[in-house]
Amino acid sequence: MVSKSMFRTSRLEVVTKEGYKEGIMKKKGLLVLLCVSCFLIAPTIVALPSARGETINLTYSNFFPPTHIHGKLGDAWAKEIGKRTNGKVKITYFPGGALLKGPQIYDGILKGVTDIGMSCFAYTRGRFPVMEAVDLPLGYPNGSMATSVINDFYKEFRPKELAEVKVLYLHAHGPGLLHSKKPVYRLEDLKGMKIRSTGFFAKVCKALGAVPVAMSMGGTYEALQKGVVEATASPIETLKGWKQAEVVKYTTECYSIGYTTGFYVMMNKEKWNSLPKDVQKVFDEVSAEWTARHAEAWEAIDVEGRKFTLSLGNTIIPLSEEESARWAEAVRPVIDEWIKSAEGKGLPGKKYVKTLRRLIKKY
Repeated sequence: MVSKSMFRTSRLEVVTKEGYKEGIMKKKGLLVLLCVSCFLIAPTIVALPSARGETINLTYSNFFPPTHIHGKLGDAWAKEIGKRTNGKVKITYFPGGALLKGPQIYDGILKGVTDIGMSCFAYTRGRFPVMEAVDLPLGYPNGSMATSVINDFYKEFRPKELAEVKVLYLHAHGPGLLHSKKPVYRLEDLKGMKIRSTGFFAKVCKALGAVPVAMSMGGTYEALQKGVVEATASPIETLKGWKQAEVVKYTTECYSIGYTTGFYVMMNKEKWNSLPKDVQKVFDEVSAEWTARHAEAWEAIDVEGRKFTLSLGNTIIPLSEEESARWAEAVRPVIDEWIKSAEGKGLPGKKYVKTLRRLIKKY
């Protein structure tokens, strides 16, 4: 015989079991919905690693040797970025052409082989028809001034040729002088001399009666040592920074045709655009500070280069005022030719040169 209390208990158990089953089904439904939602938003999470605090890894290529001041400054810049972003950005640094040689760096930035790179405009002749104006032999007296000039020039004209990259900062060396294995006192001493040169100084060499030999800085020491070239055109700092005082004997102070070479630190545009705004701000702030550091460094190492070459018993030859004027007159056609060529491409070449002369006078 079944009591009423037993019936009530049995009915309660049935109701409880049904409710339990219904609860399980609801939980399963919620679980499936949650899984689907995670699947749908997963790509968004992957696309924004910085949102989860993940490290942004970048590469930086520099052709300057790690022992050179501008090699060291590149390394210090990368470390400062990491420090100010609290480790959010980690830059792997490749100095001395370890990842890319100087002439390969710009293309490497465009193609994403390296995220950041330091090199000079002169290594890719014709690629930068506006910025190459800075390298004309306009009589730059020192690297600090040349650095101020190139940055002001860039900001004033913002050439389209640099629209594909993010320009972080620019700098430029002190006056390019002649360093040779035999003495050069007069224009006539240059006739037929094989001179290592880059950019516009190749044309300057021809105008002076010499034979230009295109070559990056990295191969110059050996070329001088083996007699492939008899001289090199560069700032006096290279005599210590690249040890070239060991393979030349003379430096001719041809300040009237003192040229500079414009250097850049650039970043892949797509990579730049992917950085969070706060990180971009750090890059801009540190780069502005490093512009000044490179300017100071160019002046300091020119002084060191002079001391170093004299310590080895080498000779520095100052040109007389009259001879300086002869050299300046000899290279004038190079500047005129460049203006004509630029205007033939639809560029205001005369305005560029006038602006550069104004900025040189300003600083």
